[in-house]
Amino acid sequence: MRSLYSSMGEGQSKRLKDVEIGFPIVYGTISFWLGKKASEYNSHKWTVYVRGATNEDLGVIVKRVVFQLHPSFNNPTRVVESPPFELSESGWGEFEIAITLFFHSDVCDKQLDLYHQLKLYPEEDGGPQTTKKPVVVETYDEIVFSEPSEAFFLRVQNHPAAIVPRLPSGLNLPPTGPPEPVLEKKRGDTKDHPYAQWFMNFSEADELLKLAAARQQVQAHIVKLRRQLSMIDGLPQQSKAASGQ
Repeated sequence: MRSLYSSMGEGQSKRLKDVEIGFPIVYGTISFWLGKKASEYNSHKWTVYVRGATNEDLGVIVKRVVFQLHPSFNNPTRVVESPPFELSESGWGEFEIAITLFFHSDVCDKQLDLYHQLKLYPEEDGGPQTTKKPVVVETYDEIVFSEPSEAFFLRVQNHPAAIVPRLPSGLNLPPTGPPEPVLEKKRGDTKDHPYAQWFMNFSEADELLKLAAARQQVQAHIVKLRRQLSMIDGLPQQSKAASGQ
């Protein structure tokens, strides 16, 4: 889990104390052997990507993603400005790819650095390579934004990629307007991705999402109890001071 504090740009609304918003993500690579087209220095085509755990659009929080490839590639620093956040290349060697996420101004002013090892060859030794079954390596993670602004909360509270807990008692926000219509050509989810059949199934993420939401509720309750205890701890001291007067 990656915990980040939401940004508070100039003119933004106040922070929501004891509130967290979670976004489950998956990052990884998928590689295909080129078969008869393979050469010594160009044996595989591959794609590196960051996606929502249930293939929802991450563009609601992510502004751009920078992929840092091996220095042997032309222009090894690749910037993707819109979803889906991915890039495709071809080559022959395995290496570590640095993935940096930059967020919209109302989300977070800090970047998030991830690292992923590109795998071209299956783990099973001795088996022949095939052009039909790719090598897929993915990592599940969760980005949690603490104390979001009211504006950020209202913007994403109904988004399917977000885990939004119930607000603490006594905290009320203005109702949101109707969601903006999303044009089909602007859709940034990966549900109809050409490689979707090969993506690892994180629909168990439904259970993970429930657990994450429950964890956030527990954490908020712990914070509330700590505040109450700190107030109680102060009472005897005040009583002693009063009795000594």
